[in-house]
Amino acid sequence: MCGILAVFGCVDNSQSKRSRIIELSRRLRHRGPDWSGLHCHDNCYLAHQRLAIVDPASGDQPLYNEDKTVVVTVNGEIYNHRKLREKLTSHQFRTGSDCEVIAHLYEEYGEEFVDMLDGMFSFVLLDTGDKSFIAARDAIGITPLYMGWGLDGSVWFASEMKALSDDCERFISFPPGHIYSSKQGGLRRWYNPPWFLEHIPSTPYDPLVLREAFEKAVIKRLMTDVPFGVLLSGGLDSSLVAAVASRYLVESEAACQWGSQLHTFCIGLKGSPDLKAAREVADYLRTRHHEFYFTVQEGIDALEEVIYHIETYDVTTIRASTPMFLMSRKIKSLGVKMVLSGEGSDEIFGGYLYFHKAPNKEELHQETCRKIKSLHLYDCLRANKSTSAWGVEARVPFLDKEFINLAMNIDPQWKMIRPDLGRIEKWVLRNAFDDEQKPYLPKHILYRQKEQFSDGVGYSWIDGLKDHANQQVTDSMLSHASFVYPENTPTTKEAYYYRTIFERFFPKNPARSTVPGGPSIACSTAKAVEWDAAWSKNLDPSGRAALGVHEAAYEEAVQAKNVTVMNGPQQKIQGTVENTATVA
Repeated sequence: MCGILAVFGCVDNSQSKRSRIIELSRRLRHRGPDWSGLHCHDNCYLAHQRLAIVDPASGDQPLYNEDKTVVVTVNGEIYNHRKLREKLTSHQFRTGSDCEVIAHLYEEYGEEFVDMLDGMFSFVLLDTGDKSFIAARDAIGITPLYMGWGLDGSVWFASEMKALSDDCERFISFPPGHIYSSKQGGLRRWYNPPWFLEHIPSTPYDPLVLREAFEKAVIKRLMTDVPFGVLLSGGLDSSLVAAVASRYLVESEAACQWGSQLHTFCIGLKGSPDLKAAREVADYLRTRHHEFYFTVQEGIDALEEVIYHIETYDVTTIRASTPMFLMSRKIKSLGVKMVLSGEGSDEIFGGYLYFHKAPNKEELHQETCRKIKSLHLYDCLRANKSTSAWGVEARVPFLDKEFINLAMNIDPQWKMIRPDLGRIEKWVLRNAFDDEQKPYLPKHILYRQKEQFSDGVGYSWIDGLKDHANQQVTDSMLSHASFVYPENTPTTKEAYYYRTIFERFFPKNPARSTVPGGPSIACSTAKAVEWDAAWSKNLDPSGRAALGVHEAAYEEAVQAKNVTVMNGPQQKIQGTVENTATVA
C-alpha cells in the first residue's frame, strides 16, 4: 500500500505551501517507505509515498502520460494492467508499473474508464490542460481514501485522515465505488452491481463455478516483484487462500523470483485456537510457517499506536487490529512486503455466528449486502491500515470484483444455515472446495467453526482489554458519557477508553463522524439485531455473544441425524449439486 495526498485550488501556492504539503505527506510515510514524490502545477499538488510491489526499479510516482499533461497518484494494484495495455497500443509507457495504465486510460476514454480496472485502488488524477481533476475508490473500499475541504476553497484527498484533518474544515470517508469529478462537481457511483440494490437473486448454486472463480481471484493476486506470504489463522477463509496460493504458486512468475514454497504467518497468545489450527494447516500444505506470539500486556501497550494508525474507535476493529498490527511488524522484519488475507468471506456468505438466526433467505441476503457495503469502515479498514502501518500490503481475494458479483448472484437459499441438511455457516464455500480426489484441506479444517480473529488469537485477549479499560474508566465517567461524547456515545468502559485515545489524535467533529455507530451483536448490523429479542440485552461485538446460538443450532440436528460439523455436508461435488429439491 502507498500513501497519496492531493490538494487542489489552494489560495496560497507559495514555497511555504509546498513545504506544508511535503510535511503532511510525511505523515503517510509508513504506508510507503520506499520513495517520495511530489508534482506541483500552479495551485495543485499531488504527493505520493511509495511501497514498491510491482516494478520497484522504475515505478515511482506520480505517474504521467506521454507529454506529462496528465498526472496521477495511485494507492493499490491493478491486476489486469497487462490486458489493459493491449487496448492502449498507441500509447507509450514509461514504466512497468501496473498503475500507469490509469493515465493512458483517461486519455483514451475520459472519466468513464474506472469500471475497466480490476484491482484495489484509490487514485487522484490531474488534467493540467484545464486543471480539472478526478478521484476514485475501488468497488468495496479495500484501499482507504478521505476527502476534505479547506476554508480557502481547496479540495483535499488523502489515504489517511491524519494527512488532512488539521488543514480541512470538513472531511469524510470517500465512498467506495464512487468517482469525484471537478468538471461535474460531485460524487457519482461507477460500481453498480445488481446486489447493491439488494434484489433477491435466483441463480442456482454451482460449486465448481464458485471454486474456479475464487481460484482465479487468488492467482491474479500472486502478481508481485517482492517477497510475499499468506496470513493464516487456521480458519476456513485464510486456509482456503493458503491452499489455493500454495497449489498454484509453482506456476506463477513470483515463484521464479522467490521460490515455490509459500510462507504463512500466524499470531496469537500462547495456546490460542488459531495457532494450533494454523500450524496444522501449514503442515498439511507444507508451507514455510512463521508463528508469532504476543502477551495481553504487549497488546495493551500498543493500543495508542494502533488507534492512531487505524483511525477508528470501533471496539471490534480495535480488538482485531492490535494483533494484526503486531504481526505486521514481525512480517516486515522478515523482509516480506505483501500478504494475502481472508477478509470478506463472512460478509459474502453469511459466515458470522448470528446468521444462524436469519429468519429467511431474503433477510439473510439483505444483511450480506449491508455488510459488504460497510466493509470499508470495518474489516477493510483494519486489514489495510494495520498492515500499512509497517509498510506491508494486504491483498484480499474474497473481495475480488468478479468473485463478489458471482457469489452475490447465488440464490441465498443456498447460504441459509440448515442443520437438518448438515449445512453450517458458509456451506456453499466449504462444499465448493470439498474435493475427495485432490483435497484442498483436511475435512475438519474445511468445516471448522467460525472464530472471529479477536477471539481466535486467544480468549483472554478480550478479557484482558476489558479488565484494563475497567481500571482506566470509572463508573462516573461512563455515566456522564452522553455529555462528553453526545455522538456515538460509548456504552461500555472499553468503548469509552478507546474513544478517549481517538479524540486525542483526532479531536475534530468530522473525524468522529467517520466512525459508524449503532447496536450490534457479534458483528451484526443494527437491523439484524432485530432477529432475536434477547440480543438487545447483550450487545457484545465478540463472536462469543452468539456462541450459544451456534451450538444450540446443531444440537438438535446432531441428535436427530447423528451428523457432526466435522463430518461435513451430505452433498459432495460430482459435477452438479444433488438433492436440490430439498432446499427450502
